[in-house]
Amino acid sequence: MPATEPTWDPARYLAYADERSRPFGELLARVPADADRVRTVVDLGCGPGHLTPLLTSRWPGATVHGLDSSPEMVEAARRRGDGATYDVADLRDWLAGDERADVLVTNATLQWVPDHLGLLPALVEHVSPGGWLAIGVPANFDEPSHVLREQLAAEEPYAEHTGGVASPAAPGARAYHESLTALGCAVDAWETTYLHVLAGEDPVFTWISGTGARPTLQALPADLRPGFESELKARLRAAYPPGPAGVVMPFRRVFVVAQVPGGGAATGGAE
Repeated sequence: MPATEPTWDPARYLAYADERSRPFGELLARVPADADRVRTVVDLGCGPGHLTPLLTSRWPGATVHGLDSSPEMVEAARRRGDGATYDVADLRDWLAGDERADVLVTNATLQWVPDHLGLLPALVEHVSPGGWLAIGVPANFDEPSHVLREQLAAEEPYAEHTGGVASPAAPGARAYHESLTALGCAVDAWETTYLHVLAGEDPVFTWISGTGARPTLQALPADLRPGFESELKARLRAAYPPGPAGVVMPFRRVFVVAQVPGGGAATGGAE
């Protein structure tokens, strides 16, 4: 098990900001919460705050509160000065409190929480009656971008350093739909596969080094990391050869929008 938690680099994470932003916008587009009736919006796993303007513009009369477990990400978010408030907090610690939101958003975060389907009841409890829970998670964990990293990390001389390192995982849309329906929510769940066209040198490595591969890379000692990176880049180049438009990286994502039972002030009409 690594001695310390990985640190996150906002600049590296934002290397493909446009591609990472589009799913968030498409998730929010399916949340029919009335702007005049939403008073509190919470973003669990807000990252560097680059998507917060979508929340503040969608619900301009609401207090928007962003939370992230990474101090580096929260610092970057605070520097944006967008009118939202930001705090460093683990999602599970926040769920132990009593704060509620009319709209609770968690995007590209739950995949880092083991067995996070078990947290859905707590997430629902932290939404005001009649309010909305919006979830977005990657679902591309059977793609070479993840599989090759896992395979290489299990080889020597890396395995002794990478065992137990955090690795993202999430189920398909049906699992969320079934779990939230059982909790009495009205659920809209779907999956989308994006074909991201990437440019530059080793673009798939650049993408994953800011997200899914970062804990593995940081777990390696300094003398082993360059060799690991070089070999992983070579395997990724073979798996994602460049085409006429660039390197095409399929990326499947799961989206869930659930209205919590009750007659809260956040409802804008269930679809």
